[in-house]
Amino acid sequence: MQIGMIGLGRMGGNMAARLRDRGHAVVGYARHRPPSDVDTLDELVASVEAPRVVWSMVPAGDATDQAIAGLGTLLDPGDLVVDGGNSNYRDSQRRAEALAHKQIRFVDAGVSGGVWGLENGYCLMVGGEVSDVERLQPVFDALAPAGGFVHAGPVGAGHFTKMVHNGIEYGLMQSYAEGYELLRASELDIDVHGAFDAWRQGSVVRSWLLDLLAAELEDDADLTDLKGFAEDSGEGRWTVQEAVRLGVPAPAISAALYARFASRQDDSPAMKVIAALRKAFGGHPTKQ
Repeated sequence: MQIGMIGLGRMGGNMAARLRDRGHAVVGYARHRPPSDVDTLDELVASVEAPRVVWSMVPAGDATDQAIAGLGTLLDPGDLVVDGGNSNYRDSQRRAEALAHKQIRFVDAGVSGGVWGLENGYCLMVGGEVSDVERLQPVFDALAPAGGFVHAGPVGAGHFTKMVHNGIEYGLMQSYAEGYELLRASELDIDVHGAFDAWRQGSVVRSWLLDLLAAELEDDADLTDLKGFAEDSGEGRWTVQEAVRLGVPAPAISAALYARFASRQDDSPAMKVIAALRKAFGGHPTKQ
């Protein structure tokens, strides 16, 4: 199968390579990267045989809007666009509706696997019409490991599922992080790396994230080269917002998101207020 790939970064580039390794023809386009097979979006569209399949793998937001809007002016009726970035599911629904006016098909694909996906495959969470998903199945089969694919529902369902997936990821990482700090704080001189490494075998908390953490601790048990600063790329916020909208309690995911916000403060304004109030009502000492 032939496919056009927009975006050849850490994810898109490896996905293109995995598809080629499994016999698919990929025409890649990146605005500022040497691996690009073509120089413009127009050339990409011209290089893919109709009815075309073009997969966008660029950052969510304006970059994806520009890529898909550009495709909307170049593609023909019956062509199919896949958005594999971490887009908000409402944006996916909006883009699908805009393309539908031009009879261009749309599928949203949540993709998980990171830089390890080239070797291990990518978990794919897909939203779209059954006929469009069936048309893309050879591509999905090449990208995903056995059992790592789901047609989650209509357009938007793929990115909604990926959003919740990333919210869960926030909670898992925060739990491991808090456990790490608690083990280190103990006066028992615990072998922290050894504990995390042992948990990888037979434990109910074993996971791929735990494997990755154990590997990081093996190299540097104190993580001395890292600053305790964590960004959030959007999906955690969206997950919490949807939980509020739907009235679904999500305390662990919410707390993990707020913990990331706290990581960016060298000196918390809120804690200054707490210190001032403790001094005011109880005469408790403060640190200057």
